[in-house]
Formats: sequence, structure tokens, C-alpha cells
Amino acid sequence: MLSDFYMQLLNDYQQDFPLTPRPYLAIAESLGVSEDDVLLAMQELTDQTLINRIGTIIKPNKMGKSMLVAMAVPEAQLQRVAGIVSSFSEVNHNYERENRFNLWFVLMSSTGELLQDTLDEIEQQCGYSTMRLPLVADYFINLGFELDLERDQELDREPDNGCDRLSTN
Repeated sequence: MLSDFYMQLLNDYQQDFPLTPRPYLAIAESLGVSEDDVLLAMQELTDQTLINRIGTIIKPNKMGKSMLVAMAVPEAQLQRVAGIVSSFSEVNHNYERENRFNLWFVLMSSTGELLQDTLDEIEQQCGYSTMRLPLVADYFINLGFELDLERDQELDREPDNGCDRLSTN
């Protein structure tokens, strides 16, 4: 179970992370704790994989060009190819999907020409072609979500209705 402090960090700073030279100090001051407390908590949340990354999200194509890319890679080659793809600084993440096109990634570059050149280089190094999916329409999904400590605590309790299992009869 997460402490109130950890829950507050997760809830309050998913979206409104301070843009200051010392953001963890700003968070600490707002919560009445030390900067070291915040840094330690953030590290523990990261170690527990409750925080994946802390960073900005920039609208696609506002600063250069970006493209969603898919590749069909034999399972035996997937780790090797994913490693090559990840080695390009223009790739900000890649992930496996259960599909013929099983490796997906987003590529960003300062110009469309550099983007195409990088994709050509990825294809050459990997030995597989890419399916290039340029942005047609921008669609924003808010990925923040509110964690409810009280609800989480209720889910941890035993049922109080005398039932210990569900029945379909």
C-alpha cells in the first residue's frame, strides 16, 4: 500500500510538474517535506515501476517531424532489431505488439528529409522494411489519472456481507 505522501506525489505531479531549475525542491516546499524526501520517493516509485518516465510531451510536428513506424520482424530477430532501433537517438520509444507488424516505434527528427533518411538507415541496418505512418490528424488523449487512496484501501478489505466468493447460480 502506498503512503499518503506517495499518493500525493503521483496524483499532484502527473501533469503539473514544476518547470523550474529545481523542480523537486519546489515539490518539497509545496508538500512541507525536504527535497531529499521527494527525490527518494521518486526513486522508490520508479524502482517499483509506478513511474515510468518524467518528461515533457510535445504536440507532434510542432518541433520538427515525427512518424509512427511499424516493422514485421521474425520473433527470433525481435530483440536484435529492437536494440538497433533503440540505438537511434531519433527513436523515443519502441514496443512489441502481438501482430504481424510486431515492432512499433515513434521517430522524431528536425526535418522530414532527415526523418526519411533515418528510416532508410534503420531499414538498412535491421534488414527489414518499415511501414511508415505519418500523422494525418492530431488526437490528444489525457494520460493522467486520479489515484483514490480510500478506494484502494476498501479494495484491500475483506467483504463485510458474509460472502467469500461469487456465485453464478
